[in-house]
Amino acid sequence: MTSPEPTPTCTTATLVGSDEPLCAAYDVALLDLDGVCFAGEARVPYAADNVNAARKTGMHLSFVTNNASRAPQTVVDKLAANDIVAAPSEVFSAAMDAAAMLAEHVDPGSMVLVVGGEGVRQALLDEGFQVTSSAQDEPVAVVQGWDPAVDWALLSEGVYAINAGALHVATNLDATLPTERGFALGNGSLVAAIVNASGQEPLAGGKPFPGIYTRALKRAGGTKPLAIGDRLNTDHVGARAAGIPGLHVLTGVSGAREVITAPATERPSFLHTDLRGLNEPHPAPVRVVRDGQEWWQVGGRCARVVDSGLELDGVGTVTSQDGGPVRIDLDSYRALAVAAWAWADAQVARGEAAALELPEIEVIEP
Repeated sequence: MTSPEPTPTCTTATLVGSDEPLCAAYDVALLDLDGVCFAGEARVPYAADNVNAARKTGMHLSFVTNNASRAPQTVVDKLAANDIVAAPSEVFSAAMDAAAMLAEHVDPGSMVLVVGGEGVRQALLDEGFQVTSSAQDEPVAVVQGWDPAVDWALLSEGVYAINAGALHVATNLDATLPTERGFALGNGSLVAAIVNASGQEPLAGGKPFPGIYTRALKRAGGTKPLAIGDRLNTDHVGARAAGIPGLHVLTGVSGAREVITAPATERPSFLHTDLRGLNEPHPAPVRVVRDGQEWWQVGGRCARVVDSGLELDGVGTVTSQDGGPVRIDLDSYRALAVAAWAWADAQVARGEAAALELPEIEVIEP
């Protein structure tokens, strides 16, 4: 089997600048879905206009998701309900990632047991595999993806097959799944049940592993990819591991405070409140030394770290007066992130703990 094509290297764990709108500077966008293009059953402000506008500039789009239960057409229909134009060929799910990964390990046309739903079955059929729901058919592999229909009987079929020698492949290892009532069991929790019974660790696809990005990129085409996501520990860990720059948006899970305090492995290359950031240039951070003190400037805003606290030039220490979030503008947010990251990296280099005192942050829409 051939390896995925090499991707551009994302060399710095800090913000970078772009004089061009990102849709012009990069030729393919690897877009997360929930929290970026939509939010469950709710719309995400500015998502449709900016995704569709990026397409019109000639940017290729790939919708990359850890949700293994939805078939590509189902994803397209969901996007259409949010006024985002897409085609099934532009969808790359964790189920498709697992099927592509399995093709690197077993013979074409092999029998595979599906512990999952239609999204997993279709991905395997599209990859040329045969599928079954019974270990008695002697499958060479078990592919497991989240689906509400997965029950004790199907999990047990997976265990029977793995104990008989089948390879175990998980579409992703997300421990939880966000629902309207809170966090429910995710695929990773159901995978753990099979692992506990079989004693065999699975091959895992999806985010935060880099393979889902490199495989999605190979299908999408393009040589200068940009990953767009809302979750630091999945979207941006995976993108950075794949050497792909990332744009973080604040319309989903990870908030501004988490971004500012993010470790190097989770840091995006670009920050914005929402998908308008895809169609705008981004000011580059500049290190400024004044009176022997290091400041970081982004646009017209400067920030620095003083005594484990963050300070904005002209504003003072970033602290909450009433216990609520501190409201700042977009370039202040970017400057705070760069200053905090530079300080944390210096602390780590000295072998010291890197902990900042920082309240919750609310970034005002530009």
